[in-house]
Amino acid sequence: MSNATDTEGTANREPANGRSPGLSRRHFLLAGLAGSLLLTQSHEAGASEKFKTKAKIIIAGAGAAGLAAASQLANLLEGADIKIFDARKEHYYQPGFTLIAAGLKPANYSVSTTEEYIPPGVQWIPESITQFDPEANRVVTDKGQVANYDFLIVATGLKLDFDAIAGMDVQRIGKNGLGCPYAGPAAAFATWQAISEFTQKGGRGLFGRPKTEMKCAGAPLKHTFITDDYLRRRGTRSKSEIIYTAHNKVLFSVPIVSEKVRMLYEDRSIKVRHDHVLVAIDPDKRRAVYSTPAGTSEIDYDYINVIPPMRAPDPVRKSPLAWREGGFAADGWMEVDPATLRHRRFANVFGVGDVAGVPKGKTAASVKWQVPVAIDHLIATIKGEKPSLIYTGYTSCPLITRLGRAMLVEFDYKDNLVPSFPGLIAPLEELWISWVMKTIALKPTYVAMLRGKA
Repeated sequence: MSNATDTEGTANREPANGRSPGLSRRHFLLAGLAGSLLLTQSHEAGASEKFKTKAKIIIAGAGAAGLAAASQLANLLEGADIKIFDARKEHYYQPGFTLIAAGLKPANYSVSTTEEYIPPGVQWIPESITQFDPEANRVVTDKGQVANYDFLIVATGLKLDFDAIAGMDVQRIGKNGLGCPYAGPAAAFATWQAISEFTQKGGRGLFGRPKTEMKCAGAPLKHTFITDDYLRRRGTRSKSEIIYTAHNKVLFSVPIVSEKVRMLYEDRSIKVRHDHVLVAIDPDKRRAVYSTPAGTSEIDYDYINVIPPMRAPDPVRKSPLAWREGGFAADGWMEVDPATLRHRRFANVFGVGDVAGVPKGKTAASVKWQVPVAIDHLIATIKGEKPSLIYTGYTSCPLITRLGRAMLVEFDYKDNLVPSFPGLIAPLEELWISWVMKTIALKPTYVAMLRGKA
């Protein structure tokens, strides 16, 4: 089946040398418009006079959520003792991993430094927090430092549990048909090398997702679409088989989006096997082992996209901050109120980003809306005032469906579609402007968020 004609002349051009498909001046102008629209949808921090306080605030984690929280606090408070703890000196733009794995961006596209985003007035401690003691209002680091706080913001991200898949070796990503965009920029680039080799020859490709909660649940779907498109462009689709192994009976948690993806998969002859959970691989034999309701199932492959189970980091999972019962307890997600991101048992603690145990929200777009809510409630507590913001579960997924086309899917806790640009971007249509937003406009918006401007 051939690709639909792209009147803008981009969809039928294959990326070369790690660059995006060619873009006309019109594309760049509209990309700028899209970026401007995204920023107008943002909360502009620092518009009001700073509030003076001596509050001690600790932020655990200097990823997207932690840095955004630090910047907003620095913009809104004067005199506060704000410390952010994270041992990692590199900062990763994780939404770019899919683009790197698709051969659209170089490996260094997602790499910057933590230091460049630390706002004035915030102290960065390059140590990892290994113990949370919310009863005593203190944390302990891997270097043995003990720090006390009045307020704690937990933004540790999550843990990729590769050990849960028997035979998985992250050092072999990019070799023998093994891919995994999630393991970091280098692994994402190695994944692209594996995809490129696979699509030149054809064969059987396996895709899927873990049974646990995960960051950007649309990533496995877009990785499947992108690989399918490359096979078609390179003339090897007819001698290839693509299988998507769904961990349950749907393809996406939002029913209307799941149905749309099902229809697109059917149209593009992508096979789906439901209730398949990857539990082991044999990288040498290129064999995957799945747990299914009927027992163990083995499938041989030429290429496999491995996405590991994801859980809260051990310091959170093994602390009093984790959920003690319910669906989020098994993987240790942080127990927070879904509307306020405030901990349900420790009122001076907030959880934002991937670590938060909420029904939706493990994307960078979610962070953009979660952080202002948590900051609003934290500062209202300092002031003795009533907070005004709530988080409704907003999550965004620019779902690439082929090179040059994407669907901008936005939804909330109730699975309602909540488009930011009604009349301009239809959420369930494959549009080039959604592609441009994903590949060009979103990174500047992300950086603005880190700096407290979005």
